[in-house]
Amino acid sequence: MSFRGAFTALVTPFKNGAVDEEAYRAFIEWQIEQGIDGVVPCGTTGEAATLSHAEQGQVIKICVDQVKGRVPVIAGAGSNNTREAIELVALAKQAGADAVLLITPYYNKPTPDGLVAHFKAIAAEAPMPSIVYNVPGRTGLNMLPKTLARIAKEVPEVIGVKEATGDIKQGTEVIEAMGRDFIVLSGDDFTVLPLLAAGGHGTISVTSNVMPGKMSGMIAAFNKRDTARAQALNLEMMPVNRAMFLETNPIPVKTALSLMGKMNLEFRLPLVPLEPCHLDQLKKILAESGLI
Repeated sequence: MSFRGAFTALVTPFKNGAVDEEAYRAFIEWQIEQGIDGVVPCGTTGEAATLSHAEQGQVIKICVDQVKGRVPVIAGAGSNNTREAIELVALAKQAGADAVLLITPYYNKPTPDGLVAHFKAIAAEAPMPSIVYNVPGRTGLNMLPKTLARIAKEVPEVIGVKEATGDIKQGTEVIEAMGRDFIVLSGDDFTVLPLLAAGGHGTISVTSNVMPGKMSGMIAAFNKRDTARAQALNLEMMPVNRAMFLETNPIPVKTALSLMGKMNLEFRLPLVPLEPCHLDQLKKILAESGLI
């Protein structure tokens, strides 16, 4: 099972307050048809923070069933509560996910020793391939390369990192510290191509929700050493990359998918619809990019 390439951080569609299974299955199928390399249910983009444990298990099961082994499934299963994270990883394992995405504990901001102990405890009770998610903008904690190296050494289940600092210098230092076999995936669509150039392996992307073919195509072109094609696709996606963060993710991307006819526009509080001025900007960018 390869965890390299373009992985989509899947949006979770809702209908009348519940998970919209029909829309979710159709959306996953479209992603695979468009050439995406893998999918990530129940991440930040999937509004996992507002899913119950039962719903999280349901969403992962639907995803695994629809994928049917055609691409890898990396299920979001992290928490700032180690006990809860263990329970979520067990759910993901039971649902048939190929790996899990584990965010560094947010709000309580553990020390490096605490981070090592957190991931070690998860692996001891619910062992499976794990991608650590470092996103200081969400967690208030930046996991430095030397701490990640400690975690990987002491927890063999940790096979990679979703690097979402937006800092190419730190991303390059991660690759330097971890070696080329450790999977380094960009967590910021702006940094995918630069991180590939530094030795990274792909992305867990927001933009690929709406442009799966171009994101996977860019990475494939880079891997074939067609840098001109990779650069051209990167520049084509840049306006959409910016649009996906007009407001808090996943508000813009779910709105975009609604405008594209892929799903109903429904959020769970505390997320609310885009402000009208941002909606106008989003529509303009999507139209100029040929998405609506």
